[in-house]
Amino acid sequence: MRNLHIVLALVVAFSASAFAQKGIDTQTQKIKNESNKTTARPTDVTRTFDWGKGKTPVRDRLPNPYKLGARRDVLLENIRQVLKERRLIVDEQSSRPADGIIVTQPFVFGRGPAIAASELRRYGVLEYADTAWSRAQYSLTIEVQSIDGVQNNVSVIAKVEGRSGNGLTSEWVKVQSSGLAEEEFLVKLVEAVTGKVVDEPVANQ
Repeated sequence: MRNLHIVLALVVAFSASAFAQKGIDTQTQKIKNESNKTTARPTDVTRTFDWGKGKTPVRDRLPNPYKLGARRDVLLENIRQVLKERRLIVDEQSSRPADGIIVTQPFVFGRGPAIAASELRRYGVLEYADTAWSRAQYSLTIEVQSIDGVQNNVSVIAKVEGRSGNGLTSEWVKVQSSGLAEEEFLVKLVEAVTGKVVDEPVANQ
């Protein structure tokens, strides 16, 4: 009987020790988990940023001169058609079609102080912001240079001007072209000659 009591006492002592040890392990594991939650935040090194992924890329401007595959006479006719569509009138006196040169009359694209100034900022490079502009216009000089029988370089130069005045006098002042007038014409010409849309949206990758 005495031995039985001894055995029971040992079992109880062992169980209490195991329960206490189990409690310690549980508490230790909890502390470890809490510590991991604190240190598991991604660092700046591993973060990734979205710099506009998925947006349609903006294409570069067309080269100027631009090489086109067409006979010069056909190309000159296409140039006249595009100018007509864009309401640009050919200056017959200044043009020399036999030499591949087409010059347009000035095209007014902005009237009134607010609109003229705004449009001049798009089509030209303004050196002085405080100038009073009443009108804005540009003319194009288009030259076709033959490379061979079916290849030609087409160059476009825009003369951009603003009507500047101080209330008493006013004059046309030439400003540096931003390249927009040349780009707009080249885009339409390339589309007319090739039949392809230059500004066709690019599918998102």
